Order: sequence, then C-alpha cells, then structure tokens
Amino acid sequence: MLATLTSATLLGIDALTIDVEVDVGSGLPGYHVVGLATPAVREGAVRIRSALEQVGHELPNKKITVNLAPADVRKPGCGFDLPIALGVLFGDGLYDPALLDGLLVLGELGLDGSLRRVPGVLAAAMLARRRELRGVLVPAACAGEAVVVEGIEVYEAAHLSEVVAALAGTGTLGAGRARRKPTRRAAGVDMSEVRGQAQARAALEVAVAGGHNVLLAGPPGIGKTMIARRVPTILPPMTHDEALETTQIYSAIGLAEHGLIEERPFRAPHHTVSAAALLGGSSPPRPGEISLAHHGVLFLDELPEFTRLTLEGLRQPLEDRCVTIARAAGTVRLPASFLLVAAANPCPCGWLGSQVRACTCSAGAIDRYRARLSGPLLDRIDLHVQVRSVALTELRDAAPAESSAAIRARVIEARDRQRARLAPHGVRTNAEMPPGVMRATCALTAGAEAALARLCQVRAGLTARTIDRMIKVARTIADLLGDDTIDRDHILEAASYRALESDPAPGGPPRLALAPRAPGT
Repeated sequence: MLATLTSATLLGIDALTIDVEVDVGSGLPGYHVVGLATPAVREGAVRIRSALEQVGHELPNKKITVNLAPADVRKPGCGFDLPIALGVLFGDGLYDPALLDGLLVLGELGLDGSLRRVPGVLAAAMLARRRELRGVLVPAACAGEAVVVEGIEVYEAAHLSEVVAALAGTGTLGAGRARRKPTRRAAGVDMSEVRGQAQARAALEVAVAGGHNVLLAGPPGIGKTMIARRVPTILPPMTHDEALETTQIYSAIGLAEHGLIEERPFRAPHHTVSAAALLGGSSPPRPGEISLAHHGVLFLDELPEFTRLTLEGLRQPLEDRCVTIARAAGTVRLPASFLLVAAANPCPCGWLGSQVRACTCSAGAIDRYRARLSGPLLDRIDLHVQVRSVALTELRDAAPAESSAAIRARVIEARDRQRARLAPHGVRTNAEMPPGVMRATCALTAGAEAALARLCQVRAGLTARTIDRMIKVARTIADLLGDDTIDRDHILEAASYRALESDPAPGGPPRLALAPRAPGT
C-alpha cells in the first residue's frame, strides 16, 4: 500500500517541498530509500525501527520502498524520520492518514521514540502557508519557531507515541506554543559609561540612524571596543518583518530555540575566522557571520588582522546586502544587510601618533599593515573616525555621559523620517539608497553644492562612490536634526567623518583614518 506525506528540506535558508512516498508491499523484505538521500536519511531506518518498537509497533517484515521527490534535489538531515515512520504505519494499513491531511510533517526520531528538534522549522512553516496547506506537525522543541507564522495550524509532539495516540483516536495532537527568548543584553551596559569620545559617539549615532558602516581607528586601550559593544543599546527596535527574516536565518542552522528573535543580532567573530565562516559556505551552503548579523551589527575588532581573502570577500555583500554562494549543485543567495562596525589600530604596535607611548614600527611595517585594507573595501565604509585618547579629567569625571535611551530616541525619530521618505521607493534606510533614489530624495541647497564642489577640489582622490556615500551620511545628519534639505553644514560634518590621512594624489584610493607617521619612522 502506498502512503504519501508532505515534508520539506532546506535550500540555503528557504524550504523546498518534498513528497515522502512510502510503499509497503509484498516481496523480498528490505528497506530502500531513493531520491538522492544523504547517509543521515538512509541511516534513519535504524532510528525508525527502534522508535516504532517503543510505541508497540514493528517495522513490517515486507518490502519497504521510500521515495523522496523530487528525485534530483539532495536531501540532507534527519527531518524525514517522522514522515517516513508515519508513512510506514499508513502503508501497512494500521491507521487512517486522514488526520494528517494538509499537514507538513517534519522531525527527527530518537531510538526511544522521542522527537528531536530539526533546523529550518520556520522556513517550513512559511512554505506551508505559501502552499496553502492546513499547517505543520513538528517536534515540540522547535514548535515555537512555527507559531510565529500566521494563518496556519501548528501541532507539536514530544514523542512518537503522542502522534500514534492521536491516529488511534485515544489522544489529540498538542497545539504549538510560543516561547519567549530571555534577554541577553547586560542591564548595566550603556553609552553613559563612555567618557569623552564626543566625535566617536556622534559618529556612531549617525551610523546607526542611517545604517552606515563605520570604522573606528586609534591606539589600543582608548575605548574603541567599549564603544562598539554598546551599539546594540542605541539600535531601533526590529519590525515584525525584520524579526521574521532574522529568525529564518537562525532557524536554518538550529539556533532559533525560543521562536521569534526580537532583538537585533550583534556578531563579533574573532579575526582568525575563515572566509567560509564569515561569508557563508560549506555543502550544503549555510549562513555565515554576515548573514547571522542580518538586520543587526557585525563588529570586526582588529580589522587589519583579518586575512586579506576574508576582508575582500566583504566587498560584494557590503554593496548588495546579500551574499551569493555558488557550488556545483547550485547557487544560493543569503541575506546579509548588516551595520558594519570595525576597529583598527594605526600600526602593528598600535602607538603611532599616540601621546601615550612611542611607536616602534618601521615605515615598511606600517605600510604593509595599512596595505591589508584595500581602497575598494575602505571606500565601502561610510564613516572613518579617528578615536583619540581621553584626558584624565574626562576619564575621572563622576557625571555620566548621555544615556543610550536618549540617543536611541533620536535614532528612532531619524529612522521614522527615513521610512516616510523612502517607503515609496522600497528602501528602509539612507545607506541602502540606490543612485536613482538618492537623487530623488536628497536635495542639496546651493550652499551644500558649493561645499561639495570645494571638497572635490581639495580632495581630488574622492571617488564617485565616496561622494554618494558622503551625501547619504549628510542626509542622515539632516534627519537627526529634523531638516528637510541637505545644507552646507550637513555636507561639512559628513566630510569630517571621511577623515583621510592626507589629501591623496589624483585618482588615488582613500586611506584609512590613521595618524600620520612621526618624522624619522
């Protein structure tokens, strides 16, 4: 007898419908799985046999053929255990499959019959809604992911016996329940703890308000990392759509344990991270750190210490806000719209231009260190900020600085202005504006045009991309001030956040905002 159930597999972070066909018939006893299944799926026969025995059934001593369609799609993972086990029961004529009509079934079985969490449940629930299915049946451990999808029924089970009891009419399937994620942010972390650093604080406010990438450069121990790690405290709250997109990414790798992720992610990979771990990769392709930072912050501390290959891989995602991973089996596009916050020392020893300690690096060592960051990469970072040492009087001042709550309120107001202006163009933040939208929404006064022309004369090496990004930053500054047009002061402040080491030669690339070398080094 043939039984068919609907299940799903992951392709990147999206789910693809898989029809699980189970035929239990006469013939030489055996268990066969076809349809490009991975070893984890074929080994499921052992788990299914043991799980069925735990609920009073045995694997039929018949010819069992399992087909996973479409046959040309690779099926990884253990999520087909539950639909195959139920297909065996239906194919053997033990239960009526009508109870599961219109349900997408997903789950891994333990030897004791328990149902274990599987990745991609949120994507599967979204697929069920798109396919106009009635709902999903998933393990209780990951049902919290599915319940955030509206318009479908969600059923959960912690053990195979619960499903069998429902099929036998002696029990009912439990309804999925939402699970709240505990707050991870430390209550004491706040921008009010940052002493001095007025320019760095202002730059981060502009960066967060407009979604601009920012580089903090300066000697060690002056607060670059401390300031960067407080960026989450001034981020605006996530919208429901943003939360769904972010949760779908985490669900694809099994990290959405508490359902909807309502807190913007903050990812801070170590500088030894590989290109595949940062950008995404493996087989099948899985999200990297830049996708896990989607709608949040990617903090790269000690930026020049990352490998050149890893950093250069950021160029396309920073421009397109997604990453394309190509493999022999196909191509996957993963979302990667994040706020890049980077920190760097001015030289290998870190003390170049510092009044605290003398630099011990040679001129060649400094040049090699700076060469690790290419011009095209730096050109994609909107704000370059020189962070300087804090005077002792400021450091020991007992009066707290402005709190994160006050800064966040201004950021939210600026984001609201952007949303009202850019919504008709399908854009969310100033940093995301394509050239056409920027020209339509970023009106410059005559004074601003004159200031921009003067800057292009003084800094002959400014590229077209740099100029566009400077205008976008000026638009964000105007939003923070509540101004409708971009004026001269907005352009000049935006230019101050593109501080160059020196005026580059015509056609030369922008340089990292580091202190100049001392004479004789």
